[in-house]
Amino acid sequence: MTPLTEIILRRIAKTGPISLADYMADCLLHPEHGYYATRDPFGAAGDFTTAPEISQMFGEMLGLWLAQVWMDQGRPAPFTLAEIGPGRGTLMADILRVGRAAPGFLDAAQVHLVEASATLRQVQRQTLGDHPVTWLDSAGALPDAPLFLVANEFFDALPIRQFQRDAAGWREVQVTQSGGVLAMGLSAPAPIALLDHRLDDTSPGDLVEICPAAAPIVDQIATRIAAHGGAALFIDYGGWHSLGDTLQALKAHQMVDPLTHCGEADLTAHVDFEALARAAQGVQVTPMTPQGVFLERLGITQRAQALARNLSGPALDSHIAAHRRLIHADEMGSLFKSLALVPHDTPMPPGFAA
Repeated sequence: MTPLTEIILRRIAKTGPISLADYMADCLLHPEHGYYATRDPFGAAGDFTTAPEISQMFGEMLGLWLAQVWMDQGRPAPFTLAEIGPGRGTLMADILRVGRAAPGFLDAAQVHLVEASATLRQVQRQTLGDHPVTWLDSAGALPDAPLFLVANEFFDALPIRQFQRDAAGWREVQVTQSGGVLAMGLSAPAPIALLDHRLDDTSPGDLVEICPAAAPIVDQIATRIAAHGGAALFIDYGGWHSLGDTLQALKAHQMVDPLTHCGEADLTAHVDFEALARAAQGVQVTPMTPQGVFLERLGITQRAQALARNLSGPALDSHIAAHRRLIHADEMGSLFKSLALVPHDTPMPPGFAA
């Protein structure tokens, strides 16, 4: 039993069952024992690997996308170049490297990273070297300026609430205890106004997930883009319209029980892109597009072929496998989706129109 498990059990014994969102927040962000507060979870030595760690091509495509959208909007200067949930800083490092290809892009860019973990901020500083960076605790602290932002595998780590449809309303999934160990339970049924719009497309027994923290963050980003210009690119695993239990825990690249290893395993859930789109008021929202399709439209295969010319043996095999993992439907290509926000008076950004 982990130290955080004992803390949560004592909390439940004192105050009763807690929501899944509160449980996830404790597991991920507890100041002493939280998952992100205590470790660098990325890469082969961590618990999971994200697209920027798989291949430099991912970051290169996103960097060129940001530069192109910046040019399409008249090259505003200065502008905020931001990432929320920047991991080890690998994606931003690749964006800055390819950004040199767009004259004036780096000179105008003021880099802001939204990162709550002090541990990961140190890793990001090492990755980005001497490049000037401003760290922020929340998206709400982003400057009021043209904003060009990327969020890769950020929304999937935000705490969710789960509700099971009942004949008498909704029953919230809660974390409780049974026999001295953590267990899942259900609240008493009650009508929930927040889910009135899901009454027509669900039946008793169906489970719906909501992410309370996502909409305010999207709203803060969209408000800046609507007022000052810019673009936001969201890439994550999930789909359109939440239905079913998608909570999962990952430790050492293996699926584990979400109620074990508290503070020592990553907890995530599929992102409801429909909810993100609904929260983006005052801006143009692109169609949700599979990651593989998006990257192909940006030219990732041509870039892969160019890099392959200088490779052979195991290095070439690894490169081919990385390209496949990013775009193939059986790998990340279909499970991961992309969605972008741009001002209403700008063209559809690259990658979102055939």
